[in-house]
Amino acid sequence: MEKKNVSGGMSFPSVLALVFIVLKLCGVIKWSWVWVLSPIWITFIIGLIAIGVIYLIMR
Repeated sequence: MEKKNVSGGMSFPSVLALVFIVLKLCGVIKWSWVWVLSPIWITFIIGLIAIGVIYLIMR
């Protein structure tokens, strides 16, 4: 059997954040930096909520 190398690559929120950052720096969008970086912080908040739910279930 052959082993296949699998690389993770970039997640969808990371790609979306990168696209938003490029668009912001090029002046295409006039959004606040809070919204430009929202794919990152929203993913982080969802992760914290998931950890909290798992903690409550395992308790």
